[in-house]
Amino acid sequence: MTRIFFLSFAVVSLLFSVSCKQDKAQTSSSGQNEAPVMLTPPVHKKNGIFFDWLKNANVYEVNVRQFTDEGTFSALLPHLPRLKKMGVDVLWLMPIYPISKTKRKGDLGSYYAVSDYKDVNPEFGNKAQFRQLVDSIHSLRMKVILDFVPNHTGWDHVWIKEHPEWFTQDGNGNIIDPIDPNTGESWGWTDVADLNFDNQEMRKEMISALEFWVDTYEVDGYRMDVAHNVPDDFWDQVSKALFAKKKDIFMLAESEVSTHRNNDNFHVTYGWSFHHLLNEIAKGEKTAADIAKWYKEDREKFSKGWHMHFTSNHDENSWNGTVFERYGDADKCMTALTFTFDGMPLIYGGQEEPLKKRLEFFEKDPIPFGNYEYEEFYRRLLQVKHMNRALWNGSYGVEPNIIVADDKLLVFEKKNGEDEVICMFNLSNEPVKYTLHRDAPMFENITAARRFEGGEGMSVYLDSWDYKILSNR
Repeated sequence: MTRIFFLSFAVVSLLFSVSCKQDKAQTSSSGQNEAPVMLTPPVHKKNGIFFDWLKNANVYEVNVRQFTDEGTFSALLPHLPRLKKMGVDVLWLMPIYPISKTKRKGDLGSYYAVSDYKDVNPEFGNKAQFRQLVDSIHSLRMKVILDFVPNHTGWDHVWIKEHPEWFTQDGNGNIIDPIDPNTGESWGWTDVADLNFDNQEMRKEMISALEFWVDTYEVDGYRMDVAHNVPDDFWDQVSKALFAKKKDIFMLAESEVSTHRNNDNFHVTYGWSFHHLLNEIAKGEKTAADIAKWYKEDREKFSKGWHMHFTSNHDENSWNGTVFERYGDADKCMTALTFTFDGMPLIYGGQEEPLKKRLEFFEKDPIPFGNYEYEEFYRRLLQVKHMNRALWNGSYGVEPNIIVADDKLLVFEKKNGEDEVICMFNLSNEPVKYTLHRDAPMFENITAARRFEGGEGMSVYLDSWDYKILSNR
């Protein structure tokens, strides 16, 4: 008899009951007694630049300035064993470079207003301390990627005086800040200068900077800021250079541009559209049915790689609100969905506390670590992501079979060899009932150590924003 484990991470008041009888609980509008409609996913090609350690990896974003009271590389070190125990695979360090003082915003400025691509921010420490951090991460069998800023630099970057032609200029020869290509107007990023990618010498020097961190510190990859505003042919040059230097270098694009993955320049892109959809569902503006629509449309665009899905990151937290502001009671439900439905999950540093405030972007504003109330929640999600091959990333795992996607309920299953999961999400503020579509005996509630028999026709009751992840590993 197959053993299937049941994970539930909802609040203490969560009610889970099982019955083969009809009752008065509200039933999902999908017609639970009818045969489920299976949405067969398209075949997703395997990207030739993949490598083994990516197969079930996750990403954890580190805001060095705000991560500790000290805001230094050295102060981050004591957190590494905790993050390893939680199940973190890849640490994404927000920009570690010196920050421009010219036209600086706030007292400390933006991490993304870089003054030197080949140096470290003295507020964080020195290069020896950075090396110690990288070596410590590697000693724990974790990876480290750097946030690189290719679209623009700070106004006192070392290139400004030496090579003004490397920057975008107006008709009068004045260097300008970045322009939104959709509007032709400034983004409002007045603290940075836009780079001119028509200049091949600038491209060569930037690639040299990328190679520097790989050669000197053995970093494992990059998260490329504003990758969607940088010409595709530059990414062709970057990937050719970096993959030749380090075959298993990990490339993450802050973009949702299909060519970035389809052309083998990046392994992973942002899941922005999915993130925005989850925000709209939490507000009652969209439903679970829109997830099935999103999934179909997304697979028509991308033939390789996968998305990085998230409920928060440095931009979302500082500018659009905490997960509690945006999701309310749905915060854990939405997080669990980003870990199971599709792609690679991201945790923004502090979410395991949990982070209940917007962090200041240009000032010192430490994360108030202390209770780690959500740490076990994330540990269990990462554990099942690591163990169950049905949840592995991209072509290492499998596409979801969507069984129900209606105005409230999303149900999907994944099966990869002997590994399988059934995931049920109530994406509404009203209770629903789902009748299991197939036999699934010996479900186990890991958090409560409860076992019970079940099978086809079993009724599962989901409270508002409730979810069930059934796994056989």
